[in-house]
Amino acid sequence: MIDWSKFDWVLLSPELIIFAAAILVIVIDLILPKGKGISGWLTIIGLLASLSSTFTLRQGEIFGGMLVLDNLAIFSKQLLLAITILVTLSSVDYIKKLPANRGEYYGLLLLATLGLLFMVSAAEFITLFISLELASLSCIILAGYLKKDPKSAEAGVKYLLFGVLSSAILLYGLSFLYGLTGSTFLKDICPETMSPIVLLTIILLMAGFGFKIAAVPFHMWVPDTYEGAPTPITTYLATASKVAGFVVILRVFLVCFVDIKVDWLMLMAVLSVLSMGLGNLCAIPQTNIKRMLAYSSVAHAGYILIGLAVVTDIGIGAVILYLLVYSLASLGAFLVVIAFSNQTGSDTIEDYAGLWKRAPLLSLAMLLSLVSMAGIPPLAGFIGKFYLFAGAIKEGLIWLPVAGVLFSVVSVYYYFMVVKTMYFKEPKESTPIITGKPLSIGILIAVMSIIVIGIYPAPFLNLAILAIKSFFGC
Repeated sequence: MIDWSKFDWVLLSPELIIFAAAILVIVIDLILPKGKGISGWLTIIGLLASLSSTFTLRQGEIFGGMLVLDNLAIFSKQLLLAITILVTLSSVDYIKKLPANRGEYYGLLLLATLGLLFMVSAAEFITLFISLELASLSCIILAGYLKKDPKSAEAGVKYLLFGVLSSAILLYGLSFLYGLTGSTFLKDICPETMSPIVLLTIILLMAGFGFKIAAVPFHMWVPDTYEGAPTPITTYLATASKVAGFVVILRVFLVCFVDIKVDWLMLMAVLSVLSMGLGNLCAIPQTNIKRMLAYSSVAHAGYILIGLAVVTDIGIGAVILYLLVYSLASLGAFLVVIAFSNQTGSDTIEDYAGLWKRAPLLSLAMLLSLVSMAGIPPLAGFIGKFYLFAGAIKEGLIWLPVAGVLFSVVSVYYYFMVVKTMYFKEPKESTPIITGKPLSIGILIAVMSIIVIGIYPAPFLNLAILAIKSFFGC
């Protein structure tokens, strides 16, 4: 039993603030029909308050060890909250075209974030599964939020169908773990030898988690969902959802299966190559920029999996660093897509022709974001890939970085097709693209971050190494 008189509620302050903010924006939407415009700003205030509270957190356990607060959890919460703040900034102008249900939009976004915050702290399978479902159900509704858009409805349905399937597979794998040990706590599940049932459990867990990180072959939902969902939600799925998914994989595999890592490292390596290959190759023929970035996110899941195939402090630290730099670059690109779509209503790459004449700063932001995702110095993406590849080379897995470099070269082709369209084609219209202040702030933060990390990466690498200190004692 939990002694509530001794319970330190400060440890749950980020989640409690987010929950209170979600209730507040939904209630205000109901009682103040003419005050819907304040919902977005209340959401941002709540997120900023929650983010501020994470800097005062101390490490410890919550609810008898069901949730843990370690360096990885705190760093992940900060990154998730920062991502959600930028997504909310991008939503302020975007959802003005919605005739109703604006408060519910922000409420659902906050509830999805609440689920992800619990996910990255979960040290017990029931808590993990409930947190994952809270986030997934909120995202399913948000993906199909544009009621009059058939593509949005399709996005919601596909996300629902694949989400239910992945949850069932994950739950099946978790039931095997419980059957093996009689416990739902990660720390009590540490098989010392590989057996057929343990191997099946690992495959089922990776299939369930693979949906969250959009890795091949669990990526089928990604292109249609990314294209049809409201673009801020696409941004959220491409960044926050992927961050939480990888953190959960790290926690589960580094706690439960680290003693038998030699038996599952090759699985991670194979998934890495498949994701890098299919993601990059399928991105080439895309004419819709959201679909192109969707396949790009699949490829980036492959790059991150290189670190999971190298279970060392450098390899796992590189995973955390790459989650940071990928999220910022992806945010920069998607926020430009939102700005362009807000005025033109188009997501077709060909319509970006001559963007540098219509919106010089937007085109520059897109250029820098794509260059970073391609891994070209001196931006943050290069630093992230460098440490991922260096970790694999140090462990003798040279073929993985070679594959990563080759597929990165492929990515340069389709990223620079967008750049070519923006800078070397004449615009179809001469109307300037006007970007609202909230969205401009979000773009500026994302782009400046990838520049700063690229030029001065040491503090951020140290943060990444610190985040996994409890697993490696480094």
